[in-house]
Amino acid sequence: MDELTRMTAVELAGQIAAGQVSAAEVTQAHLDRIAAVDPALHAFLHVDADGALAAAKTVDERRAAGERLGPLAGVPLALKDVVVSKGLPTTCGSKILEGWVPPYDATITRRMKDAGIIILGKANMDEFAMGSSTENSAYGPTRNPWDLTRVPGGSSGGSSAAVAAFQAPLAIGTDTGGSIRQPAAVTGLVGHKPTYGGVSRYGLIAFSSSLDQAGPLARTVLDAALLHEVIGGHDPADSTSIDAPVPALAEAARSGAAGDLSGLRVGVVRELGGEGYQAGVLDSFRQAVALLAELGAEVVEVSCPHFDYALPAYYLIAPSECSSNLARFDAMRYGLRLGDEDDASLEEVMSRTRAAGFGPEVKRRIILGTYALSSGYYDAYYGQAQKVRTLILRDFAAAYERVDVLVSPTSPFVAFGIGERVADPMAMYVNDLCTLPASLAGVPAISVPCGLSASDSPTPLPVGLQVMAPTLADDRCYRVAAAVEAALDARRGHPFLADAPALTGATAHTGATR
Repeated sequence: MDELTRMTAVELAGQIAAGQVSAAEVTQAHLDRIAAVDPALHAFLHVDADGALAAAKTVDERRAAGERLGPLAGVPLALKDVVVSKGLPTTCGSKILEGWVPPYDATITRRMKDAGIIILGKANMDEFAMGSSTENSAYGPTRNPWDLTRVPGGSSGGSSAAVAAFQAPLAIGTDTGGSIRQPAAVTGLVGHKPTYGGVSRYGLIAFSSSLDQAGPLARTVLDAALLHEVIGGHDPADSTSIDAPVPALAEAARSGAAGDLSGLRVGVVRELGGEGYQAGVLDSFRQAVALLAELGAEVVEVSCPHFDYALPAYYLIAPSECSSNLARFDAMRYGLRLGDEDDASLEEVMSRTRAAGFGPEVKRRIILGTYALSSGYYDAYYGQAQKVRTLILRDFAAAYERVDVLVSPTSPFVAFGIGERVADPMAMYVNDLCTLPASLAGVPAISVPCGLSASDSPTPLPVGLQVMAPTLADDRCYRVAAAVEAALDARRGHPFLADAPALTGATAHTGATR
């Protein structure tokens, strides 16, 4: 493996800024890595080699001309295929958008380009971000670099696999109910869901508008913080965007890495752990909590009783919003269109197109959401779910009167086998047990690796620690996560992903598209 692909984003940016390597060389090294391992992983749906090299050349020219560039200029990135990018196919992992090329950039896409970040291509995902395994992609599943027979999480599984397999040092995911944090946990990465409204949603193809949030995936907390600072901030084009400055996230990460959490009050959520959680996950989590205490934090148990209702509330609110948002895919304006060949009626064109274009999970959620919003059932289902959401918000508010952050496992399980849960939607949904409360409340939450579970699978697999903080206190998440990361890396003598097995003897995946 090329040495450049093993470096963190901070290390690469430093070498590029010092003139030790060019952005073009860094980009080419990652493109070569993608060519070598992606046939086995299928992390990418589209690789834009020409565009990435052209952007890297521009960064090198700007630097040579003496222009002051951002701290991540020249660093490559994998972009989840739900984020609109001008001139690049954007499919949301769905056949209904196959071949669609947007005429504009999402706000976060534009901000990354302006910062000199190099977009390598579009990463695979569960169709319209609906799933926890990336098996719902219309273009085939992505595989976990730690074990190619297992999933990389979802819906941002392509993004997480790309970073964990050293195809890119950075990635963008989106999180509706845990789709950044859960993939980060099961692939050994750092993944942060920002405060809702802290990162623009303009140009994100909507699943559930009151929940969707873009955020960073990276191999280190500092890398994630720097990327978050690039994409964060107010956007007048997004009516849900918060008009407030982005906290000093990189500074918080650097502060946390010093390893002193004295004065910090940490709440362990009683309801997020115990029965139904894998033993190795709980062991790693308890060790991480003990580590927080060793670093000077005051650790107490906190009860948030309405967190137990987050799962049913989410699976009424999110499908309801998705049934409304996905109504726009009607074959009339863009995307797939079937029925013209035999002069079908307007209704028949819509019916045929949506039947062929949407996969089973998307159809399931549209039907569930339409039912929950229908006359006679709205108050009983959607209305009740929104009341539960308010109770969860109150649980958070009460907890934050006692503690500064809350912690839990990120997922009850390590990465499960491909095909293991596809036939059982409820078994798939429970992967989000720990991540849903923060999504429903709109508070920031981060997942950071906290160890390997040796008892839950034949191969030791990553476990994630989730850190949740109050609204707009994203910097607390980064500070605590960086402290955990630094302490565990010091004990191991190397970064966490150095434990990951090499991708050797992999079988090529035949479902990839380029």
